Amino acid sequence: ILLLNKSAWNRNHRNILARRKRFVLKEAEASQLTEKMKEMQKFFGFKVTGKLDKETMEMMKKPRCGVPDVAAYSTFEGKPKWQTNKLTYRIVNYTPDMSVAEVDESMEKALQVWAKVTPLKFTCINRGTADIMISFDHGDAYPFDGPQGTLAHAFAPSPAIGGDAHFDDDEFFTFRSSKGFVLFLVAAHEFGHSLGLSHSNVRGALMFPTYSFTDPDRFSLPSDDIRGIQSLYGKRMILKSTDRTPIHPDPKVPTTPNACDPNLILDAVTTLRGETMFFKDSFFWRRSPSRSVAQLPIKSFWASAPDNIDAAYEDLVQDKLFFFKGKQVWAFNGISLVPGYPKTLSSFGLPSSVRKVSAAVHVRSSGKTLLFIDKVYYSYDARAKKMDRGYPQRVESGFSEMTGVVTAAHISNGYIYLYSGTNVYEFGLYSKKYLRELKNNFFLPC
Repeated sequence: ILLLNKSAWNRNHRNILARRKRFVLKEAEASQLTEKMKEMQKFFGFKVTGKLDKETMEMMKKPRCGVPDVAAYSTFEGKPKWQTNKLTYRIVNYTPDMSVAEVDESMEKALQVWAKVTPLKFTCINRGTADIMISFDHGDAYPFDGPQGTLAHAFAPSPAIGGDAHFDDDEFFTFRSSKGFVLFLVAAHEFGHSLGLSHSNVRGALMFPTYSFTDPDRFSLPSDDIRGIQSLYGKRMILKSTDRTPIHPDPKVPTTPNACDPNLILDAVTTLRGETMFFKDSFFWRRSPSRSVAQLPIKSFWASAPDNIDAAYEDLVQDKLFFFKGKQVWAFNGISLVPGYPKTLSSFGLPSSVRKVSAAVHVRSSGKTLLFIDKVYYSYDARAKKMDRGYPQRVESGFSEMTGVVTAAHISNGYIYLYSGTNVYEFGLYSKKYLRELKNNFFLPC
């Protein structure tokens, strides 16, 4: 009996130890997953929680590159680069989704993205080993994950597999159609890795880890990528035809608006899930409740949104963000375009004579959206989905002291703010009583 009891005790003890070990391992895995989630959220500029929230999930679902993320712009550790400016590439095999000519053109165009701003030159060869070997099926130690998810990966400059670019043949690649992944844009990103660039955390950069599928015919290399590749290979030299004197033209980089500019006139202002967004040209500033500010390209966040928007507002009840440009309006749920958009301004009940909305703001408690058109404004009932009677009204009749054109508007802490040029006018949200005049930098710090 004693022997049997001892045997049973040993079994129970082993089971308890095994369960404890599994518990400790599970806790360690959960802790590791939380830390990885925090790293990812910090990289993408999200609120760092360590939890799989909606914003993080939406980013994880985006098509992406298989090279691990780092910060931005950046090169690989040790700054590997090719020791010659004359590189060869070879397309080992082709995707059945496109013609051979389309694949050839896509690859050549993708390499020229980098050649235009550096001294690098690329030559295609049809046999033998090239510096950059391109294939749509491969046998390295980094298998793909089937349709969607990881689309491609590439290796930094080095002997053997270094520089090679591999594309997931389970994906559907296209020449320029929106029905698949545009091969030129995916390849241009991967060739950045082949030349020595790692990922950038600057949204809108070509080397951002998730792909942004813009119109390939209108693509231009963003300034962050230009600075990165030129840190490795320098600028492209062009010789004048007369005296063969080398000149170093700076690449055309889009002008970035400056929050410190005293003459800055914002295109639009809105809130979004507790943050305040300030729009100018193709960029926006994102201000958190702690007043930290980051500037990003509009399309890095809302890929389907237009640049140079006229107005924007958030409807908290519908959890939608609306953008206006010209005679069209876009609606987004988070970063995703709502099906059926863009629509025309007439979908709000505005007359066909209205060519653009200069500012917009939504009052949650009343369900009313105020749409400003120069010096008049309309009131749209979002619940009834129709325009209120008695509008348009002159702005100054509803908002005393407001005599200029309203260029932007938003609500903060129970007050409504109307922008006119570089000035901001504060009004009571319900009384519409004028309270004080401010400057842009009251909300958008320099």
